[in-house]
Amino acid sequence: MSKQKNKKNYQRRQFIRDASLSLAAFTIVPRHVLGKGYLAPSDKLNIAGVGAGGKGGSDLEEFSKSPKANIVCFADVDARQAKGSVKRFPKAKLYQDFREMLEKEKGNIDAVSVSTPDNTHAVAALAAMQLGKHVYLQKPMTHDIYEARILTEAAKKYKVVTQMGNQGGSGDGVRRTQELINSGMIGDVHSVQCWTNRPVWPQGLPTPSGNHEVPTELNWDLWIGPAKMIDYNPAYLPFNWRGWWAFGTGSLGDMACHIMDPVFRCLPIDFPTDVECSVATIWREMWNDTQNLDSCPPSSIIHLTYPRKDNKGNIKVSWYDGGLLPQRPDELLPGEAFGNWDGGVLFEGSKGKLLADCYGANPRLLPTKLMTTTNLPAETIARVPEGHYVQWVNACLEGYGKGKTSSPFEFAGPFTESILIGNLALRSYMIKNPNLKGWDDKYLGRKKLLWDAKNMKITNFDEANQFVKREYRDGWKLVL
Repeated sequence: MSKQKNKKNYQRRQFIRDASLSLAAFTIVPRHVLGKGYLAPSDKLNIAGVGAGGKGGSDLEEFSKSPKANIVCFADVDARQAKGSVKRFPKAKLYQDFREMLEKEKGNIDAVSVSTPDNTHAVAALAAMQLGKHVYLQKPMTHDIYEARILTEAAKKYKVVTQMGNQGGSGDGVRRTQELINSGMIGDVHSVQCWTNRPVWPQGLPTPSGNHEVPTELNWDLWIGPAKMIDYNPAYLPFNWRGWWAFGTGSLGDMACHIMDPVFRCLPIDFPTDVECSVATIWREMWNDTQNLDSCPPSSIIHLTYPRKDNKGNIKVSWYDGGLLPQRPDELLPGEAFGNWDGGVLFEGSKGKLLADCYGANPRLLPTKLMTTTNLPAETIARVPEGHYVQWVNACLEGYGKGKTSSPFEFAGPFTESILIGNLALRSYMIKNPNLKGWDDKYLGRKKLLWDAKNMKITNFDEANQFVKREYRDGWKLVL
């Protein structure tokens, strides 16, 4: 082979090598060059956790099942709760204050998972979004209606990938429910019954009292978060905070995001126009004696009216908790299960009925023999085989506007607002008229409340609007 030909081959190989190196330089880009909220295609998703114990710990573990996820750091106000995550993720740095973690780690993380008491959801999620970080936020999305509206707007403003932690939203059950409803087999839905076995924690109790020393592992001030400061009491944590209005949202807030998901996903509704409720008598009597409404009721029934967006009338949605149940449908055989232990949802249409378990699982037409004796619709809605957590990880890596999630804030925000309107009714129920005496006429909140969704306001009982947006204590804020 001539020297000239060898030279040409060498130059050709050198060109290919240099071109490959140049291409790599464009595809493997450091995170700090791309800027906040953007990822190099070859990178993993670096995740920070707000809340590392309980559900926070299990959330981090679920994310870590993806080979594309990397748990970088987490914050927890209670070192006792964080022990499991510290052991499971020894390379991750532990913080106490999530605000300090976000400030110090903002250049090292791409996304934030928030799993705290409901009280702190909004402030932690907004702080992360304002840094351009993608957010996974446990259900219910927020503690208050106003907070849900703010976070929905923030996700659009800061262009981040979001997901609320209602795992059933990525399940096959809600998709099959939607296919059955879309097929017209039960006609136009006019009524929905929803129920849960919650609470499985104490509710309807007097406010805890007594002097208790704060454990050295716990930062009580940070645990309180935006709520009004009160004395430490072990009755509130690590789990029973759900039953106290200052920190949790009761049975409705805990389970409606799971049980009512197929209602909002499958029906042409967004916001209710009115809400009414009833509560356990023991809760009313306890409050009448103690003048105290700090605890959620032990059981309740809530009725909401939703206009159909297709202008075919209204849909009545009813909620039952604390062991209360709607009447079993006649089409369900006496020995057949009415939902499952956690709860269920019953759709009633102009042509038939459909029953599903909690998370929208196991949807079946009634009578159930129709599931084997009729032609069922084909699968037309894409499933999420990777699951709710990995779906969010993948969507974050694809980027805002490209990656898709089952419960982005554009869906989860209005959904959460609708749920929390039920709590607004519960909290309004026992508001007194100080000028009247007697049981029947002194409780002004025992009425149907009319809701103006656009302005987030009850129009016929102004006293109820105090529960739309709470006051934050000094040092905490929620500014878009």
